[in-house]
Amino acid sequence: MESGRSHAQEDAQIKIRYGRNSAIRKMLRHWQLYFVILLPLTYIIIFQYMPMYGVQIAFKDYMVTKGFSGSPWVGFKHFQIFMESYQFQRLVTNTIGISFYSLVAGFPIPIILALSLNSSLNARFKKTVQMITYAPHFISMVVMVSIIMQLLAPRAGLVNNIMGLFGMDQVNFMGNARYFKSIYVWSGIWQSMGYASIIYIAALSGINQSLYEAAIVDGATRLQRILHIDIPGIMPTATIMLILSMGQIMNVGFEKIYLMQNPMNMSASDVIATYVYRLGLLGAQYSFSAAVGLFNSVINLILLVSVNQFARKYSEASLW
Repeated sequence: MESGRSHAQEDAQIKIRYGRNSAIRKMLRHWQLYFVILLPLTYIIIFQYMPMYGVQIAFKDYMVTKGFSGSPWVGFKHFQIFMESYQFQRLVTNTIGISFYSLVAGFPIPIILALSLNSSLNARFKKTVQMITYAPHFISMVVMVSIIMQLLAPRAGLVNNIMGLFGMDQVNFMGNARYFKSIYVWSGIWQSMGYASIIYIAALSGINQSLYEAAIVDGATRLQRILHIDIPGIMPTATIMLILSMGQIMNVGFEKIYLMQNPMNMSASDVIATYVYRLGLLGAQYSFSAAVGLFNSVINLILLVSVNQFARKYSEASLW
């Protein structure tokens, strides 16, 4: 009772001081909650929004000695140079090609894994499969690429040794550009499918169990329950994940591609991210690399907004 009175007195004092401003009253009433989000909010402002000030160098001939404000303004010069360069088509084609390959091949697999695990009746088998599929996600990218190179090595690699047992010729997988995309995509699927399935398993756990009971009473098979209960139940979650994936279509993982890249597969592995790294950090062409990176981000934003609008028009799930 005493605590209730103290809260009532506190609300009365806040109401007297701030009148009818309900937003301020709520903030002062629950100031502890706002204090908790202060640290992550500060982090976002410092490391996500403040660096946007530096984007202006994409429109300038940036010189370190003159700084952001003192460097001469050149407008869209660097964007024009990039779009007219002979590497533009190859970079965009490789970036979009790898991203779409990853999306088309990798998006359904976590959903299939989640549906399979949800339908499993053996709890021990289910936990074992979850542990085995989750584990690769925690392997560092450097170790992951090292494993790929060891497995696909031309002479001592396990894959070539197995091929040799069947009388097949050795193949230099990492030195052949036509194998690069498949190696990148399928190794990434193997590494991430278990972790990516967590959100779908969580969505499946939220489905009303009475739907399954009613379906069993009506004589529905396990496959029919998956088709008519599980898939519709996770469709809003899948739609949101698809929208987010489309918003990252131009962001191919730099670290893995850079580690797998070599002069022999450069025609297939050179993407916008590695191009920006070579020009920006290694070549010190800060304005040009900033323009290329901004071009990449703008395309992602356009795709995100477009796909979200399409999803909002033709489905019940969207980001906004």
